[in-house]
Amino acid sequence: MLSLIQVLTSGIAIGCVYGLVALSFVLIYKATETVSFMQGELLMVGAFAAVALNAGAGWPLWLAAATAVAGMALLGAMLERIVLRHAIGQPHLVAVLLTFGLGLIMRGGLTTVPAASHDIYRLPFADRVLQVGALALSFSHVLVIAATAALAVVLAVFFRHTRAGLALRACSENARVASLMGVPVEAMHTLAWALGAGLAAIAGVLLAPITFVHLNMGLIALKAFPAAVLGGLTSLPGALLGGVFLGVVEALAGLALPEGVKDVVPYAVLMLALFLFPDGLSSGWRGRR
Repeated sequence: MLSLIQVLTSGIAIGCVYGLVALSFVLIYKATETVSFMQGELLMVGAFAAVALNAGAGWPLWLAAATAVAGMALLGAMLERIVLRHAIGQPHLVAVLLTFGLGLIMRGGLTTVPAASHDIYRLPFADRVLQVGALALSFSHVLVIAATAALAVVLAVFFRHTRAGLALRACSENARVASLMGVPVEAMHTLAWALGAGLAAIAGVLLAPITFVHLNMGLIALKAFPAAVLGGLTSLPGALLGGVFLGVVEALAGLALPEGVKDVVPYAVLMLALFLFPDGLSSGWRGRR
């Protein structure tokens, strides 16, 4: 039973990271109707930025992490202003290729730095063990779960009780009507990309104590995207719950099935879920209501 609790905690923690990246996918898609294929690279660059500021520049860890997240949010806003805005009104493939190309540029830029391409790093926090009676839990897993829950509350308050959040929701529902009502649609698109990049960077910082910081850590986005699809690509709560669900399923598969099979399980679950609910699990739940 103790082993099962530890596995479930690990699965929920990694699922929270999936969920945060899935949130970034959904947030951008709802506001701009664009699927971003550079979220994994934004996650990776954000984690490396935190490591560089902490280990290289000697900044306090909290300040390095906060600055890295803010920097990635600024980068997302700049990319929208300079590059991605030109994809508005174009076929969806244009935006897909643009984001894919920008991701390759970010990855290629990091590979030119020997310290980034030859070594792996970790952020020196949450490396303790939390002892609860006979149960030993990784503090990093508990921290990821708590941080994700807190961030979910902050996002809920932002979207429901702030002017910018309400404007972003209006833009995601119907950009033309929102524009007629005085909502600055272009500014909301920039905000959506900034928030999406910031969420990816937060996921990278939280993932750092679990999988370390390396060039391939951005591949986690390949598992986060199915979580977004499970939520229907239009539901923020659905994306987060889809990520946690996939993380738990993957952890249980690693416990019960042969090694390596767990990496296939999320995609098998995705195919089954889409067969039963073509528009995502959240649409099936709304339909029953």
